[in-house]
Amino acid sequence: MNIRANIPAAPADPATRITRQREIINRRVLAGEIDSLIAEHGMPKARAKILPLLQDALNAGRAEISARLLKRPSAGHEMAAAQSFLVDQLVRLIHDIAVHHQYPVSNPSSGERITVMAVGGYGRGEMAPHSDVDIAFLTPHKTNSWTEQAIEAMLYWLWDLGFKVGQSSRSIDEMVRMAREDLSIRTALLEGRYIWGDTGVYEEAKQRFFNDVVAGTDSSFVAQKLAERDARHLKMGDSRYVVEPNVKEGKGGLRDLQTLYWIGKYIHRVTSAAELVDVGLLTADEFKRFRKAANFLWAVRCHMHDITGRAEDRLTFDLQP
Repeated sequence: MNIRANIPAAPADPATRITRQREIINRRVLAGEIDSLIAEHGMPKARAKILPLLQDALNAGRAEISARLLKRPSAGHEMAAAQSFLVDQLVRLIHDIAVHHQYPVSNPSSGERITVMAVGGYGRGEMAPHSDVDIAFLTPHKTNSWTEQAIEAMLYWLWDLGFKVGQSSRSIDEMVRMAREDLSIRTALLEGRYIWGDTGVYEEAKQRFFNDVVAGTDSSFVAQKLAERDARHLKMGDSRYVVEPNVKEGKGGLRDLQTLYWIGKYIHRVTSAAELVDVGLLTADEFKRFRKAANFLWAVRCHMHDITGRAEDRLTFDLQP
């Protein structure tokens, strides 16, 4: 398999930097411990010992990020990127367990290849403590018995760790077809980011997405996203002045900023919001102001998730103090 083991876990937007990453999670140390357990006990007996190891790593990582947020309460982007980094490392470990230990293939065929791609907000490298983990498993052809087993094994690990997973398992052709038909799938893939697995499959999927899905559809995408935004505003009250605002979906919230970025990325084929300055869509000052607003909203959202212990995006009266 074409597996690239040294890809940095940087968030999609290079303007965000995660400090002291190994204090959040040290993937190489964990990988060594997992290999030792498998060597000693074999699969599947080692699974019962590996799961608590991963759970402890997840809990410790979350606790470290929460402690950092309390020390720097307004560091929204950094905390959102740190959450994404933590999940990245766990997904990589889980992929390697499933592919190399649970269902190893000594001489994989062209169809026995998988890439794991983050999509949606996770693909953007931004997550609150209890955000869904949105993942696309991509294969070069229709799934076969090996890819189905490997994907199922990865999902069971994620579910057992308590993640709420939004997932799809598709061939590249199926991805193209469904992205053409469904605006939400297309938008999620627009934020697609490689996590782990076969890099060749990822690069082909990325090229096919922009060439076969995005090309020639700029105006329709913009119209549909603006209509979607208007419908969401009506549903949420169509006012910035709400006494218990939803910081994600409400008017003037994170989703409005993301819609702006989606439109810019779609038209200009860039991979991060920061690049919209380079192509002239935003001035440096505009991007700075947008980013400052998003940083504040991400900080509030992360605090709400930590305080409530769940995916809470509505700033209710009891949380406002």
